[in-house]
Amino acid sequence: MQQIWIPKAGGPEVLECREAADPTPGPGQVRIAVAFSGINFADIMARMGLYPDAPPRPCVVGYEVSGTVAALGEGVEGLAVGQRVVCATKFGGYTDQLIVGADGVVPLPEGVSLEAAAALPVNYLTAWIMLVKLGNVQPGERVLVHSAGGGVGLAALQICQQRGAVVYGTASVGKHERLRAAGVAECIDYRTQDFEAEIARLTGGQGVDIVLDAQGGKSFQKSYRSLTDFGRLYVFGAASFAPGTTRNPLALVKGLLGMKRWSAFGLMDTNRGVHGVNVGHLWHRAAELRAMLTEVVSLTDEGVFAPVVDAVFPLEQAAEAHAYIQARKNFGKVLLSA
Repeated sequence: MQQIWIPKAGGPEVLECREAADPTPGPGQVRIAVAFSGINFADIMARMGLYPDAPPRPCVVGYEVSGTVAALGEGVEGLAVGQRVVCATKFGGYTDQLIVGADGVVPLPEGVSLEAAAALPVNYLTAWIMLVKLGNVQPGERVLVHSAGGGVGLAALQICQQRGAVVYGTASVGKHERLRAAGVAECIDYRTQDFEAEIARLTGGQGVDIVLDAQGGKSFQKSYRSLTDFGRLYVFGAASFAPGTTRNPLALVKGLLGMKRWSAFGLMDTNRGVHGVNVGHLWHRAAELRAMLTEVVSLTDEGVFAPVVDAVFPLEQAAEAHAYIQARKNFGKVLLSA
């Protein structure tokens, strides 16, 4: 099999394609012949040495794959060799053969392609947990989505549309036309506009009901101030810590110093809430994650959700894929094809 390894921290060029023997599934496990692997910003942070949850280097990252069942371990029921499936995985996804626990594997209906499926687990589960499980987003509520043109952003937009919420999105101006066509009510250029001031203007000073923020640093403070009564802020990343392709100590220190810290009394006084979300810390709740992913797959099959895949790179071009994302070129998901 082929795998993409991170041998050391650095830019995209450090990624290495290596050969290894095909793995054998143990009891309760499945081997998947991977068709597509999803790329997430956590993978990029891991490559840069900025992701504390990453396994020790050298390592293989990757949180999600789609493909077909190649082999079954002892005791696995409900799956068959050759069956099309999708799953989230705790690293190891940058490969063409992957061993996973059968309890996290979701069969795919005929209406969901392998390419679309690989764009579902991380992005849609993250957005679903924030907006549905925790956020209880309601019809007519106003939601500010940062990086609206990214994978989580577009997943959040589709969930909000399903639930009847209104979306404001931050993105570079080159993505605004496509975001409006996708259903974003108002677009804010994060490079030239102060989103806090724009939200105040667009809402007549009332603010929004929900903010989804993976920027980190001072953005968390501004997002919190943009909430109205009963407002909910969901923080799920710190992209501002990695403005370039290699580790920038100054950006890291600046981001940490600018990070908002909330007091219990402050939250009570403002009637607002702050939640942190990290799907990578929920592997011990595999049954719940599988149930949510199954629902997302079903809604995709029904046409309610339509994953946006921006680009597909061959597995051996993982470095080019990372550079593409860090240049902020993608509108939607970037995948690796095995």
